[in-house]
Amino acid sequence: MNSQGRLLLNAGLFQLGWFACVFGAHRPWLLLIAMACLAIHLLWVAKALGEWRTLLRVAACGWVLDSALMHLGLFTFAGATVVLPLWLALIWLLFASTLTYSLSWTQRPWWVGSLLGALGGPLSYLGGAKLADVGLPLGTWPSLVLLALIWAVLMPVLHWVARYKAR
Repeated sequence: MNSQGRLLLNAGLFQLGWFACVFGAHRPWLLLIAMACLAIHLLWVAKALGEWRTLLRVAACGWVLDSALMHLGLFTFAGATVVLPLWLALIWLLFASTLTYSLSWTQRPWWVGSLLGALGGPLSYLGGAKLADVGLPLGTWPSLVLLALIWAVLMPVLHWVARYKAR
């Protein structure tokens, strides 16, 4: 598959997986579609054999961040008190798959990633919150502003994490 095809497939797999995850919050069988999207990414899109390590490093950052935000009360999940719901953990793996492919253009200059993060991150959370019935106890606008600030910093950091090669 050529590089343009990889980028398009990666973007499409992320979108399909994202919808499967947020709708899968109430219909867990849909999470199988998200897992299939990850498998297709690893089989047909990923060029590196160690792609799983990259996905896990980036996703782990997201899991820690969202766990902290959950425990700080930025958002609430029905029935989740200690760990993130599986559907959100899968979204982080799917998102991690985009950083070196369809979102690689946001790596340099760093402010492009910050700008996309400040706009796209909160909107993704808002859409996911509405579709998956996630509570935003601080209110919509305060939550969006806080998430915009976090994601403006987070995107360049996640690009660095995705590029990091363990020795």
